[in-house]
Amino acid sequence: MNSPTRHPPRALVSVYDKTSVVDLARRLLALGWEIISSGGTAAALAQAQIAVTAVEDITGAPEMLGGRVKTIHPLIHGGLLADLSNPEHTKDLAEFAIVPIDLVVCNLYPFATDPSIELIDIGGPAMVRAAAKNHERVGVVVRPQDYEAVLKELEATGGLAIDTRVRLAQAAFTHTSAYDQAISNWLGSKQLQTASTNATADNNVAGNTAHIANQNAGATNTAQAFPSTLEITLERQEVLRYGENPHQIGARYQIADQPSWWDQVAQLQGKAMSYLNVLDTDAAWRLVHSLGTEPAAVVIKHANPSGAALGDNIADAYMRAHECDPTSAFGGIVAVNRTVTADMAKAMAKVFTEVLVAPAIDETAQEVLRAKANLRVLTGPKPEMPQWELRTMGTAALVQTPDTVDMDHAGWQVVTQQVPSAEQWADLEMAWQLAAHVGSNCIVLVKNRQAVGIGAGQQNRRDAGLLAAQKAAGRAAGGACASDAFFPFRDGLDAAAEANCAAVIQPGGSVRDQEVIDAANEHGMAMVFTGQRHFRH
Repeated sequence: MNSPTRHPPRALVSVYDKTSVVDLARRLLALGWEIISSGGTAAALAQAQIAVTAVEDITGAPEMLGGRVKTIHPLIHGGLLADLSNPEHTKDLAEFAIVPIDLVVCNLYPFATDPSIELIDIGGPAMVRAAAKNHERVGVVVRPQDYEAVLKELEATGGLAIDTRVRLAQAAFTHTSAYDQAISNWLGSKQLQTASTNATADNNVAGNTAHIANQNAGATNTAQAFPSTLEITLERQEVLRYGENPHQIGARYQIADQPSWWDQVAQLQGKAMSYLNVLDTDAAWRLVHSLGTEPAAVVIKHANPSGAALGDNIADAYMRAHECDPTSAFGGIVAVNRTVTADMAKAMAKVFTEVLVAPAIDETAQEVLRAKANLRVLTGPKPEMPQWELRTMGTAALVQTPDTVDMDHAGWQVVTQQVPSAEQWADLEMAWQLAAHVGSNCIVLVKNRQAVGIGAGQQNRRDAGLLAAQKAAGRAAGGACASDAFFPFRDGLDAAAEANCAAVIQPGGSVRDQEVIDAANEHGMAMVFTGQRHFRH
């Protein structure tokens, strides 16, 4: 890498994520490199008996200010930024006894995971940017997944090609950009939160607390969640088989430094994932984990549930979920919250399924599933809760906080003469959770904690109810009906009665609420208002 022949090549290694760093350092040493390090990285390498030169031994200055100042020194940054083809630079190197540094291995604190002042790294980004700027001579590696390729190239050729250094420099600037954006977003949110707090305090003094609370109930949350500028860096994680349709191309990206359950997904078999496979699998995985801790299964088709159920075991839950709408389940996505057993795998073998996602697959189940070569089988951890959701509109975007379903009953109210039984409460809760995951307008019918009819994505609530009742085919008798928004007319409630539902759950809030309550009383049905709508578009 063009370092002076009188010095061995030097690598400055300082990483937060220490994945594979010991192996990296050991292999660099074997190639004759000198390793420079500081802080926790130096300690980790020394513990592994890796010969390390401490940064303070080069600078002659100890770490200070609780570690805030370590690598910010001319003997470090001069070694990174020197252009060895420039006579003035080489003169300065000789005058100030600066030895060039040829490689920087550095990744930054995960600021976005736990924002705080002390996680604002100064020395790390400065080193990364210096090395990336001088990529004509210096290599910079910010991702552990790049270690192997870099090492192989060094072992094969003794240096890094310019194309490699340019690629690594681009990744480095993306890394520091995402880091700065996370800090900017955090500081912007703090600023707006402070302004909102001050405004509330001023209104308290004026005696207008109640008015402000009612008029701006959502404004405070918005101010706390969204700064005036939202900086986003997306890193490509996977090129997909194709997009929404085969003539489109697609890829899966991830917000930089934001952990995702997809990070730990393992695909055990099947073809590569397409855009819709990923979209529907994510929807299925989030839905099944919203249904509680009992064995649960869901079937998703075109981003909507076509079935969902709890069961005595995971095979039972799957079969009950499939029973809701076997026709729509063809070519669907199945998600379960338990290890897939042989019994479940045998039941699935009879149905064409695109994707199965589960926490784990036992060995006997894997043997059964291997016979279905086109079935994509995934395992993964529980899904994370995102801070916000983004949807693009050409070159514009909509951003919102995620929809959360309040299941503690704090704002729920029984508004009818009839009160739900314990069994009906269980069905109401499940129907309400499902309705939040179904495209609007929607009606969901549940009996014995099994979805029996789902009417999704209709332009009016009456049609959604009729579709759900048609699919239930009499199985909803004595069960629960959920509506994601209020019934604007009693005809929606009448449709639930025609399906012989015994209980209804809905947000309430219509000017005709009393008309709908009267209809429920006429039918002898129990009805619960939640006070919370769950539109999904």
